[in-house]
Amino acid sequence: MTVLHIDRTRALEAFNGYVAPYDADNPRIALKVAHTLRVADVCDAIARDEGLGDEDRDLAWLCGLLHDLGRFEQLRRWDTFDDSCSASHAALGVRELFESGPEAAGSIRRFSPSSEEDGLIREAVGQHSALRVDDRLDARTRLFCDLVRDADKIDILRVASESSVQTILGIDEHTFLDSGISDGARRAFAERRCVARSERTEPADFLVGLMGFIFELRFAASLRLVREQGYLYRILDDPFGLGRPFADPATQKTWGRMCAEMRELVEKDA
Repeated sequence: MTVLHIDRTRALEAFNGYVAPYDADNPRIALKVAHTLRVADVCDAIARDEGLGDEDRDLAWLCGLLHDLGRFEQLRRWDTFDDSCSASHAALGVRELFESGPEAAGSIRRFSPSSEEDGLIREAVGQHSALRVDDRLDARTRLFCDLVRDADKIDILRVASESSVQTILGIDEHTFLDSGISDGARRAFAERRCVARSERTEPADFLVGLMGFIFELRFAASLRLVREQGYLYRILDDPFGLGRPFADPATQKTWGRMCAEMRELVEKDA
């Protein structure tokens, strides 16, 4: 197999060129740019911990750089990050990379000189936000999909811990604190799995969904990074920095129990 050499400088220039036409004053654009760069770096860190060679580390980094390319078009067209109200941002990213033509700013050829790993990159981008990865993938492709998915989850914790509820969920803090935790989210937590979008019917379910990320991290380095970075703890201690508990005592109690269980899980064997 031909070894694919990724020029990170060239790829970054292509990424910067792609996002340049979008509104730089929009905080959600800035949020996604920062998220993209961090996910790329986390992919590299996990790949290094897994003992991957230099070329595969570069490829992992590139998959991270490209994973959320569709978010920019999603925001421009629909002014939302909610796939259910617009279109799959992962599918939009695949379309930008592989179906927009070789001269388009989002074309994969702007980021990678060869088509050698196009199939793997397509899957890594297209499946990064799926509830489950296609189990028909070969082992190598699955590895890179899992790398991107872990890195994405890890940095989403940072984004959620540093952002307002208005930026993330598009609602005010009173609406958020008045919400409950749905039966679907409770069930997912009890089953130690991610919360499906169809199960998230209450604003507070978003927080349970973040905790669900931890249950499905695939690499030892991922959980170690979660502990070291500390963003999960900020979410557990003070969601969105609101400084006030949920309005309903029953929701407070459920949230407190979940937080205690999550802390125990994360700190186990630390």
